[in-house]
Amino acid sequence: MSRDYPVPAGFLERETVVRKSRFIARVAPVESREQVKALADQAWQDHPDARHVCWAYQIGSPGSAAEAGMNDDGEPSGTAGKPILNVIQHKDMGDVAVIVIRYFGGIKLGAGGLVRAYAGAAESVLSEVGRQQSQPVEELVVSLPFALEQPLRHWCDQHGAQPSQPVYGEGVTFTVTVPVTEVADLVSFCEANQLDYHQQTPPA
Repeated sequence: MSRDYPVPAGFLERETVVRKSRFIARVAPVESREQVKALADQAWQDHPDARHVCWAYQIGSPGSAAEAGMNDDGEPSGTAGKPILNVIQHKDMGDVAVIVIRYFGGIKLGAGGLVRAYAGAAESVLSEVGRQQSQPVEELVVSLPFALEQPLRHWCDQHGAQPSQPVYGEGVTFTVTVPVTEVADLVSFCEANQLDYHQQTPPA
C-alpha cells in the first residue's frame, strides 16, 4: 500500500505552561482509531494525576472528515479536541494523532484561553515533528525465540519498521510492517538467525 501525503516521522512530546496549567502534547503516527485510543490510555498511565487527556486525529489523506475524530475529555465543548484537530488539518498531514495532557494550575483560562492553549500545545509538537512521505510497505510474520525479541525490535527501530503486539507461546510471533525497500534486509536478518517468517496474506 502507498500514500501520497506526509505523515509524522515518529513520536514527539513537548510541554507548554499557560497560567500555571501544564499542557503536555504528544504526536504520533496512527493508522486506526484503536491506535489513537491506545495512545490516550498510555497518556493516562503515564500521567494518572492529570485533569484531562484530550485528543484529535486524522487518518488517511489530510482533510478527510470521515476519518477524523476528537475528544474534549470533560473540557467545555469545542475548547480542546476541535482546536487540536484544526491545527492538524492546517499542517496538511495524515495518519496523525495529537494527545494533550493537562494538569490544572488553579487558574481558570476561560473558553477562549482553552482554545488558544490547546491549539498552542498541538502546534508545539506538530511544528517540530519530522515529516516523511508514506511509502509502500509489506507485512511479514516472524516467529522467534524469546532471546531474539529485543534484537528484532532494535532492527525495526533502525529500519523504519513497526512490530505488532507480540503473541507469546513457545516463542514470540510478530507481524512486522516493513518498508518494501527494507524487506530484503529483514529476510536476511531472519535467515541469519534461523527464524521462521512468511509474508502476511492480504485479505481477499
